[in-house]
Amino acid sequence: MTNTHTLARAALCATLLAAALPCLAEKADRDKPVNLEADKVTVDDINKVHVFEGRVTLSQGTLVIRGDRIVVKQDAEGYQSGVATANPGGVAYFRVKRDGKEEYTEGEAERIEHDSKTEVTKFFNRAWVKSGQDEVRGQYIMVDGRNENYSVTSGPAGSVAPGRDSRVRAVIQPKTKDKGKDTDPQAASTGAPVRLQMAPGIANPR
Repeated sequence: MTNTHTLARAALCATLLAAALPCLAEKADRDKPVNLEADKVTVDDINKVHVFEGRVTLSQGTLVIRGDRIVVKQDAEGYQSGVATANPGGVAYFRVKRDGKEEYTEGEAERIEHDSKTEVTKFFNRAWVKSGQDEVRGQYIMVDGRNENYSVTSGPAGSVAPGRDSRVRAVIQPKTKDKGKDTDPQAASTGAPVRLQMAPGIANPR
């Protein structure tokens, strides 16, 4: 395989990963060019596996993914799954603008996994996700992009680890039903206090 062919395949793979990895990503990002930096790129056409290694940075429009290693696989149906990992002591990172909103979703963990078929993104170990003004921390965070909900646990891979130091931490900002306004219409007309609501996108830890 020529170097030109290898780079072309790697660029195509990066494009597919960029379109798939973040949840609720800005749709306009899909039409933007993919910029990729890495120390090493390995392409396995037979097994549909692409590996990017060494201070990897992938960007496309508002999307940025960083890690020390990113592995992308494609199944027989053409769906992509990606795993971004960091070297010991570090964390992988992603950030993207939410589609149709002036908000960003960003997160980091020692390992980030995404499955484009299920639209589920998982964050393992020292996990942190911020969506708009809502923020959660735990050892494991699962983001269901299709159903727009979160699950956060204090132990690895969805388990619960007892102990004060391992507890889930969350900051959930109040939301109002009125579109983009700071006051509840009923409260404004009656003089009643504004009703505060929990963010609908963050589920209670299991």
